[in-house]
Amino acid sequence: MASTLIKNGLVIDPSQNINQTADILIVDGLISAIGSLSDSVADHTIDASGLVVSPGLVDMHVHLRDPGFTYKEDILSGCEAAAAGGVTSVAAMPNTHPTTDSPEVIKYILDKAESAKARVYPVASISHDLSGENLTDFEALKNCGAIAVSDDGKPVKNAYMMQQALEKAFKANIPVISHCEDMDIIQNGIMHEGEISKKLGVSGMHRSSEDSITAREIALAQATNTAIHIAHVSTKGSTEMIHDAKLRGIKVTAETCPHYFCLTHNELLKKDADYRMNPPLREYLDTKAVLKGIADGTFDCIVTDHAPHSPEEKSDFSKAPNGIVGLETSLAVCLTELVDKNIISLEKLIELMSVNPARILGIEGGTLKIGSKADIAIIDCNKFWTVDPKRFHSKSRNSAFKGKTLKGKVIYTLLGGEIVFQHAD
Repeated sequence: MASTLIKNGLVIDPSQNINQTADILIVDGLISAIGSLSDSVADHTIDASGLVVSPGLVDMHVHLRDPGFTYKEDILSGCEAAAAGGVTSVAAMPNTHPTTDSPEVIKYILDKAESAKARVYPVASISHDLSGENLTDFEALKNCGAIAVSDDGKPVKNAYMMQQALEKAFKANIPVISHCEDMDIIQNGIMHEGEISKKLGVSGMHRSSEDSITAREIALAQATNTAIHIAHVSTKGSTEMIHDAKLRGIKVTAETCPHYFCLTHNELLKKDADYRMNPPLREYLDTKAVLKGIADGTFDCIVTDHAPHSPEEKSDFSKAPNGIVGLETSLAVCLTELVDKNIISLEKLIELMSVNPARILGIEGGTLKIGSKADIAIIDCNKFWTVDPKRFHSKSRNSAFKGKTLKGKVIYTLLGGEIVFQHAD
């Protein structure tokens, strides 16, 4: 039996209310014991003195671009990036080519992921080819391995179709993830509509495009008594609506991303497309509201919306596709901007980035319970480093945090007890 002993780490596992210095024994890829294990003998030992040991992160919103766009990213490179960021499980969004709307595409993803450095969970599309016209077979897709359904990359334009999807997903017991955006409001916008877009003379995306569909999804979930998960929330209005909906007992969960609570549309003055994503960076009032939502429990998860694009695609500010990479920086940004600034505790951050996403998706992970898979992140919360995209494990370099100095670095990532990432200066 293969065994590993992690010694003297500060073990933080919100799923078990553990926050103490302890050892962890891993046997055959599973957590075997936690506590004072100085008498234990193992094949390998990791000295975690001065480091935090937590469940591996679960990122429930990732674009791996595979199949179809592997020049941007593929399953293996995306999972290399995940491992470097302490992420051991990713939910792969369906806007691939072909779309993840058939058993064949799901099988392709799962087969390729067998040798990856993170667990890959396919999210199937709500409608065939993301067309918004015909619903996919949720039950069949779930039986093949899909863990959620979403038309992410596009909204479900028709409210009646979304209502049908919610009811159908409820029967199939599969989560629905909504990309909240009204394309008729956005039209040709490339950034947030506001003072900066006017100064630059470019078309903007009004915050009402997000808020109107968030309101619709909440109303549909309430009317059908089903659950909805709202993706990548960026606005004050959506945050407040979700907060209110939760108080009223509506079954809504929500996620946001690091860039929505620490960057604003002022970054676009650089005319650098690496600061363009969808939803776009908004205004200070929005970042302030998102921070409040993280602190008060409005948000259940922090995700990356990792969206790789090639340097060539991102070279033209006005024509570049939207999206940024985030798997290798998300934890460090959150440690720097949330934990170090006392917005939330480290325990709460691990809950948002590991425990809750696993719970919402209904997958393994987010815990160090005895008998669970040894998916673990070992973190130096005091290590400063500067983001250099040239050192990314991702194929793409389109980071909105390039050049930023962050506090907190993943030192080891273990997947099923195996070291899949080890930091080297």
